[in-house]
Parts: sequence; C-alpha cells; structure tokens
Amino acid sequence: MSAKKILLANPRGYCAGVDRAVEAVERALELYGSPVYVRKEIVHNKFVVSSLAKRGAIFVNDTDEVPEGARVVFSAHGVSPQVVAQAQARRLETIDATCPLVTKVHREAVRFDKGDYDIILVGHEGHEEVEGTFGHAPERIQIVGSPDEVDQVEVRDPEKVVWLSQTTLSVDEAMETVRRLREKFPKLQDPPSDDICYATQNRQGAVKAMADKVDAMIVVGSANSSNSVRLLEVALENGTPKGVRVDGADELDPEFFADVETVGLTSGASVPEILVRDVIAWLSTQGFNDLEKVETQTESISFSLPKNLRSDLKEAGKLDVHNDRDRSRPDHVA
Repeated sequence: MSAKKILLANPRGYCAGVDRAVEAVERALELYGSPVYVRKEIVHNKFVVSSLAKRGAIFVNDTDEVPEGARVVFSAHGVSPQVVAQAQARRLETIDATCPLVTKVHREAVRFDKGDYDIILVGHEGHEEVEGTFGHAPERIQIVGSPDEVDQVEVRDPEKVVWLSQTTLSVDEAMETVRRLREKFPKLQDPPSDDICYATQNRQGAVKAMADKVDAMIVVGSANSSNSVRLLEVALENGTPKGVRVDGADELDPEFFADVETVGLTSGASVPEILVRDVIAWLSTQGFNDLEKVETQTESISFSLPKNLRSDLKEAGKLDVHNDRDRSRPDHVA
C-alpha cells in the first residue's frame, strides 16, 4: 500500500520583512541586554513572541507602558506618526523594525495626502498595519474592508481618488474590491507600485497551485496573522475540500485526517520553519510519509537591519559589514 502524501508549498514561512524584524529584536537583546521593549507583537506568531519573551523581550501594547528613556522596537506592521511622537516625548530609544514594504505604503499615503487626493485604503479596520497607514493621512483615508463596503464610499472629487492596500490581503478579494471601486470611480488611480507584498502573493500562488490536488490543507500560522488566515481561505476557494489553520502540530486532530490521502502544507509569512517540521513529523505518525515539494517561486529578497541598530552593531564589532543578516534560519526542509 502506497504511503499517504504531503504536498509541501514553497515559498512558505518567513518573508524578508518578518526575518528582519525578528532578527532586530534578537540582535538588540544580544547587544543591549534585557530588557528590550517591543510595541505590540513584533510579528503575529505566538511561538515567535513567546520565544523572544523568554530571551528578555517585553511586549507592550503602547509606548506609555515603556519606562522613560528605555529602548523600544516598533513591530513589522509599522506605526503612525503619532506613535513616533509619543516615543519621542518619552525620550525612548527607538528601533524601527517596520517592514520596508509597509513603509512604502506609508510614503504613498503621505504623497497622495499632499496632493489632496481622497485615499481609499483596502484593508481590515483594527489591524495594526492599517492603523499605522491610516495615521499618516487620517484626514484623507477611508478604510474599505471588502467589496460589499464599496457602496458606502463617498469622495470629494471623483477625479482625484487613489487606492492603497494593506500588504497581507487576499490578492483576489483585494482586486475584486478595486474592481468595484473603479466601477464607482472610473478615474480611480492605482498606487505607484503593487502594495500587496511579494511574499503574500507568492504564498497564495503556491497554495493555488496545489489546492485542487489535495484532500485537505494545513496552514501553520496564528489566528491574528492576516496572511495566514488568507492562505486557508485561498485554499478553500480554489478547490481544497477542507482545511485547518493551527499554531503548531499539537493542535492537529487525527480524526480530521481519517479520510485524507493527500494533504497540503504551508505556513504564513511570520511562521518559523521549525513549526512546519513539527507538523511534518506529526503527519508521519499518521502515515503521511511521501513528501513532495510544490515550488512556484524562488525568493531571494532580504532587507538590512534598521539603520541605528546596524550602526551600533558595527561599532561594537558584532556586524559583518559584508553580510549584516543572520542566515541561520532554514528556508527548506532537508
């Protein structure tokens, strides 16, 4: 009898922005010692946050919880100018670990605000990234969370409207929202470049490529991770009969896989590879011993550490100027 099969998505897991943000906290702890404060979760993953907390990172909801003059890291999701001002007022030493692709959206918001455009931000209200972007142009931005919300949008001048996007959305749903917006505002302007990040699109593309070839899909990722939640939605929308999102292997239920011969496996952009390996090991106990990789893209993007942290590491002799990134996190299962 042939072994049950795992189709393993690639790309999956850590993106360049997450890798940079997590390493920023790790290197800050190494250089400055504990405590290092982090505003919000550095990335939306329980395992990562717990691991960093054990090493001395202290996670807070806002800057007013950080002692005056202490050091605080801003998460990968970005912050508003108001948060930066609050940190300055408390004389905090800040390390900005905002993903550069989120920073790009912030700059677009500022640019279109100065140009007196109405800005429609496609994203989920209450998400930290959306809050940060909104704060860069609060008088001009309207948040639209789905195609069904388009009818409620009103603008001052239909000739001067632009859309921007949260970086971690479902590509298909975001484009449907934009299509509806363009029906209402034919002169709607696109952002200068694609706002939905390369990693989000690549991970969704890998899931689409195997969605109709599996009996079930496992997405490793936390419930508050927008891109992880979207991956499961994409799988179900593209032919996977059923699926489950879990933080780790300990949440898997053998009964769920009783009628499954081929299972798809992927992970969100804030998920370390060790959690995927744990799921593969668990699946092997259930008879899934045939592993096949489904590779749709090759990623080679990396981002430098935040400038002030990089400078301090260099001064302390803890930075290789030719390679300032920690490449120890494995991208693939051996």
